[in-house]
Formats: sequence, C-alpha cells, structure tokens
Amino acid sequence: MADKKSADKWKSKVWFNVYPPKLLGESTIGEIPANDEKGVMGRVIKVSMSWITHRPEHSFMLVGLRVNSVNGNTVNTDIDYIEQTFSYIHSLIRRHSSAIYTVDNLTDKRGRKFVLKLLAVTADKIRTPKKTAIRKSLADFTKEFTTSHTVEELLAAILDNSFQSEAVRRVTNIAHVNKLELKKIML
Repeated sequence: MADKKSADKWKSKVWFNVYPPKLLGESTIGEIPANDEKGVMGRVIKVSMSWITHRPEHSFMLVGLRVNSVNGNTVNTDIDYIEQTFSYIHSLIRRHSSAIYTVDNLTDKRGRKFVLKLLAVTADKIRTPKKTAIRKSLADFTKEFTTSHTVEELLAAILDNSFQSEAVRRVTNIAHVNKLELKKIML
C-alpha cells in the first residue's frame, strides 16, 4: 500500500531543465523534479564545475547554483558558492610546506557583498611573520581587485587562473608560493 502512494507522488512530479548563469555557459546542465514551480524556487543544486565548463582543470571545483526564476519547464540559476573539494585541498599540503588560509569579507564595485576564502601553499616551511605578511598581502590584493571589478569579473578571473597568478606574483618577494587556490567563494 505504501509503495503505491510513493509511486503516485513520483508520477505527479514535473521535470524542469536547469540552466547555469550566462557566465558559465548557455547549455542545460540537467533536470530536477518538483510538484510545481514553487517547489523549485530557492533550491541549491550542487554540480561539478567541469560538468558545466567542460574543462578538466575544473574537475575539483564544485558550484552551488541557486534557482532564481522559473519559466515554464526552464529553470535559471545564479551562483550561490564555488568551492574546491576537500580531497583536492588536502592533497596540496605536504610535509615541510606551509599552508596559509585567508578569509575576506569583500564588496565589489557595485556594492555586492561576498566572502572569499583562499589557500596559499609555500614551497618550504615558513615562520609566522612571513605567513602574516603573505596573508596581509593577499588581503590587500583581493580588496584592491574587488573594488575595481564586479563579482562576475572576479569569477571569470578565478576560472581562467589570472587572479591566482597575479596574487602569487604579488607575494613572491615574501616567500615562494607553490600554489594559490580558491578554497571557497560565497555570494
């Protein structure tokens, strides 16, 4: 008896095609079921970034897409967050190296607030004063970058690694940084 009720509920659901924001592409990324349009609004869909961009270097990035509008069976989304997988972040940190984490509450040039978390991994173990200097230099760079760019421009720069390479260039005089990665950005 219970099986028939659950089967009836499932049959009454409608499938909606999900589209990412224009920044990430125009093609559909999947379908989600719901009873009606109200059941879809506000949902956050977690997808691998490489599924959207078709670039293998984005395979360790996860993107949370929040549904912002529904037109018929079409669902449009905005980026809620982008983060690296824990396994990838964990694989970057080795013995005899240092990890520097930054967490910055920022505002873009349009006044939109967001949180940016970065991870810098050095080639050698460094002392606390150098870690502090790297953290301050990265915070200054991100604040300077975000005040002159929109969030969309920042995301595009992060996805093509130009943001990371410029940030690494700014801190190389303090210590040699092997890798600078986006840990998470929450919009």
